[in-house]
Amino acid sequence: MLKRRPTIRDHSAEANLFARRAFIGFVFVVSLIGILIMNVYNLQVVDFDTYKTRSNDNRIKVIPIAPNRGLIYDRNGVLLAENRPVYNLEVVPEDVKDLNKSLSQISQLLAISEQQISDFIEDISNNRRFKSQILKARLNEKEVAVFSVNQHKFPGFSVEARLSRYYPYGDTLTHALGYVAKLNKTELAELERQERDTNYRATYDIGKLGIEKYYEQQLHGTVGSQRVEVNNRGRVLRTLSVEPPIPGQDLVLTLDIGLQQIVQHALKDTRGAVIAIDPKDGGILALYSNPSYDPNLFVHGISSENYKQLLNEDRPLINRVTQGRYPPASTIKPHLAILGLEEGLVTEDSTIWDPGFFQIPNVDHKWRDWKRWGHGHVDVYTAIEESCDTYYYRIAYKLGISKIANFMDQFGFGDLSGIDIHEETAAILPTVEWKRARFKENWWPGDTISVGIGQGYWTATPIQIANSVSILVNKGAHRQPHLVQVAKQEEAVTHLFTEEKPPVQLKNPHHWQIALDAMHNTVIRGTARSAFKGATYDPAGKTGTAQVVSIAQGEKYDAKKLKERHRDNAVYTGFAPFNDPQIVVAVVVENQKAGGSTIAAPIARQMMDYYFSAYPLDTDSQ
Repeated sequence: MLKRRPTIRDHSAEANLFARRAFIGFVFVVSLIGILIMNVYNLQVVDFDTYKTRSNDNRIKVIPIAPNRGLIYDRNGVLLAENRPVYNLEVVPEDVKDLNKSLSQISQLLAISEQQISDFIEDISNNRRFKSQILKARLNEKEVAVFSVNQHKFPGFSVEARLSRYYPYGDTLTHALGYVAKLNKTELAELERQERDTNYRATYDIGKLGIEKYYEQQLHGTVGSQRVEVNNRGRVLRTLSVEPPIPGQDLVLTLDIGLQQIVQHALKDTRGAVIAIDPKDGGILALYSNPSYDPNLFVHGISSENYKQLLNEDRPLINRVTQGRYPPASTIKPHLAILGLEEGLVTEDSTIWDPGFFQIPNVDHKWRDWKRWGHGHVDVYTAIEESCDTYYYRIAYKLGISKIANFMDQFGFGDLSGIDIHEETAAILPTVEWKRARFKENWWPGDTISVGIGQGYWTATPIQIANSVSILVNKGAHRQPHLVQVAKQEEAVTHLFTEEKPPVQLKNPHHWQIALDAMHNTVIRGTARSAFKGATYDPAGKTGTAQVVSIAQGEKYDAKKLKERHRDNAVYTGFAPFNDPQIVVAVVVENQKAGGSTIAAPIARQMMDYYFSAYPLDTDSQ
């Protein structure tokens, strides 16, 4: 079969088809070029600023700068809490490709324990992965050198020089200063709730207890930042700008470190608490709880072994000055005497007969006086000087618990003192309502008898006892107990005082002087005369012995037959000088063989001897 030869018409059709296809292809290519040009225009012109910023983000890094924590000084300018330079091995988790592998390798290089790695993993789980976290703190020079040689093997790891808190006086000031330690998840969440977390971008520690916690905002300062240029490996090439941090405020306390050391030495191995207050302004001169512990253990993370050692029956973690609950014992007798005088139950000249016991009418039980044969005829002065229990059994019975509680509440019992640390308890000032709520029982007259000598359900903290005496020597005026005197930042000085409470008002102001005179007589010829014999200043005070366990009626207290922790607590509170009080002291020593006059009063004597040698009295004004 013969093939048909193409004609001119066929060639023309093919040419037209090719031309159309070529045109379509050309238009398509031109369109693509146009789109490309438009995109290039948008990138280079329209969106130039946006992409320039994003590009800078890849090569410019903002590094937060931690502020220096404020220092803490005593009243005489002695440094109590400082910042010391340390080298820490830190890791930015998001910059590490294989964290587990890197941790395994570097632990062999620098002898990092499994516990440290475990703590580190917990830390990064509680924080953002772009934030640097401490893997090992306080590297020595050898460890820094070893890491520096091998740093190229560990991207995301670095050695950073930082300032770390240090307490040069160790356990002498722990319960007053507190300490700082690592931020935990709960604290970080609270900072976020308060919208303060951005100020902690470069901070690893926060105040946990005492002054460090109460004044955290003042001590911490304000975070700074620096903008740096980095390469693709994250190495800093140059610093572009710096916004310096604002350091925290320095705090000056009312404490005297010398007096604090005297107290620590005086208590030795006993359990107890001591506080001294300046009654003129409420400034706390000494605050010591024994046993104590070294706060430096917590700064870089305390080991589980060391922490377990603190969880013993002596309870060193408890601040006994503000959290210890003790029967106030006879230290409240001057206050109760004033109430008896105010209510007309006794007068300055009236006396009662003390046979050595007290009985409620038609009740066989006898409440014994500490002097078994009694004090004979007793007036209000003798009742305080010789600490006559029978006198106060009688007053308490006639007053009733409601009047006692209402009056003692004005002296701060059963309430927080307002001291500038958070670790405080209100203890117990018993009432009818309190007993009903606590024990589902009625209040009985016999309950009131024990309260009359500061026993029974009544408990108080040493700071409450000292504060009540401060109110007494000020004849009703309150002076807020406080530890911080001023806060300093550069040239600015801020006085940190709180408002005073309303004063205690008496119907007859002379009743103040009766109680004060009797406390003066207590150290001249009363129960504290031996402890203050030969003092170069003029003291006044009140001894006390607080019963820890009940003794069956008819039995005699014998410390030698009791377990050590069942023995009485020795208590003393006093002030000096009598005509112009400058120091008020409260001492509680737990589980002693002797009472307040023998154990607690001599400690107060040592404190006052030191105080008046360090701050001599103006004899011309005395």
